[in-house]
Amino acid sequence: MTTTATFEEIKAKQRATWGSGDYGRIAWVTVPVAEALTAAVDPRPGATLLDVATGTGHVALAAARRFAVVSGIDYVPELVEIARRRAQAEGLTADFREADAENLPFGDDAFDYVTSAIGVMFTADHQKAADELVRVTRPGGRIGLANWTPTGFIGQLLKTVGKHAAPPAGALPPPRWGTDEVLRELFGDRVASVETTVATVTQRFASAEHFADFFLTYYGPTYKAAERLDEDGRQAFRADVIALAEASNHATDGTWASDWEYLIAIATKA
Repeated sequence: MTTTATFEEIKAKQRATWGSGDYGRIAWVTVPVAEALTAAVDPRPGATLLDVATGTGHVALAAARRFAVVSGIDYVPELVEIARRRAQAEGLTADFREADAENLPFGDDAFDYVTSAIGVMFTADHQKAADELVRVTRPGGRIGLANWTPTGFIGQLLKTVGKHAAPPAGALPPPRWGTDEVLRELFGDRVASVETTVATVTQRFASAEHFADFFLTYYGPTYKAAERLDEDGRQAFRADVIALAEASNHATDGTWASDWEYLIAIATKA
């Protein structure tokens, strides 16, 4: 008999997942996504911006370079510390702190812009996270999100992870945030509009095997899934990741190149 986990139990497992591997070694893959999201949101100098599930701070730092007044939160302290060090290295001003996307430590209507790039989609309670995004955005302010789509490469990678190491019963699939329909459902009539655009980012590795081993070593979801398996299970998992990578490869020079699909969404609070 399968027992459905509570959102708090799922959140604890997710926090452990993102604290495993070494996301700081792999976060660069989302830099182009964060830059595209920042450009779409277009924060103005002097405007207030909160980046939720900031990770190592890509969007927050991009907004700080535009002279926005920036805050960033994440529930993994190691990632928050990396974001702080990056801001210090560039001489940028940004307030990074450890906090939960489902319980933001800010008042209502506090920010002109609220963003999340490949971040809030990995929360446990999707509706609560969406409610918080809306709550802290001022009326007329903009919520900007970039999320992997279910049908894109990372959506399929996460599906492969679930095939080998099933998520807790009751866990919601993160890539559902990468669909227009779900976002409109999550935000409801609290936003005046939602505009979505599908985009891709091209990633390059030396080979499909290089990609698989890199992600199995550093990317929390694949690292943690492999950790749960015995040796035969890990080899089968690796083989499936390699097969997925090979199927998406469009390089013709013996290396590996793949276009990863994501959805940019801009919602305006009513």
